[in-house]
Amino acid sequence: MNPPFRLGAVILAAGASTRMGSPKMLLPWAGTTVIGHIIQLWSEQLQAAEIAVVCAPPPSAVMNELDRLNFSTGQRIINPQPDRGMLSSIQCAAAWPGWQNDLTHLALILGDQPHLRRHALQILLESVRQNPSAVHQPSRNDRPKHPIIFPAEEWRSLANPKCETLREYFEKNGGRKSPLQLVLVKVDDPGLDLDLDYPADYQAALELGGH
Repeated sequence: MNPPFRLGAVILAAGASTRMGSPKMLLPWAGTTVIGHIIQLWSEQLQAAEIAVVCAPPPSAVMNELDRLNFSTGQRIINPQPDRGMLSSIQCAAAWPGWQNDLTHLALILGDQPHLRRHALQILLESVRQNPSAVHQPSRNDRPKHPIIFPAEEWRSLANPKCETLREYFEKNGGRKSPLQLVLVKVDDPGLDLDLDYPADYQAALELGGH
C-alpha cells in the first residue's frame, strides 16, 4: 500500500533575468509578484506540504522579495554558482537536507511560469496520484514541458546526476539500474509553451493568465 500523497515543491529562482532586463521574479502578477503568486498557488491552491525556493547568493532582488513576502529563511536554498545553469539549481535542491522526511513527491517548478492554469496543474497532480512510482511531466503538442513531478527517491538521485542537463539525465535513465518510468501527461494549456524571457513574453503571459 502506497503512503499518503505528500508533495514538496521547489521553485527555481536563481537566474539573472538578463534577457528580461529586470528581475522577472519581481514583475507584478495577480496583486503580488511572479514569485509571490507561484508560492501562493502551490501552497494554498495546490496544497503542497512544503515549499522551498532556490536563490542566488545574497544580496539579491529575489532574496529581498522573499523577505517582503515573509517567506521563511529556512526554506531558501542557496545556489552558490547559479551561472552554471538550471541543473546546478536542481542539484542544490535535491541535496538540500531540509525536506520533510514524509514527502512522497517533489515538484520541480520554473519560477517564470505564473501563467499556468491551476486546472492544468491539477490534471498533472491527478496523474501522479494514479501512478505514484513514475516521474510525471506535462506534454503539449507532443513536447515535454514543466513542471516535473518526481517520486521522492528519484528526486534524491538528482543530487549527483552525472550529466550536464536534465534531458541527458532522462536519456541516461537517471543512473538507475531499474528502468526510469516517465509519464507524459497531455495538458491543453497554451501557457506551457511560454517562458518569461523577454518583456514581450511577460505581456503575452499577462494575457494568458488573465491578470
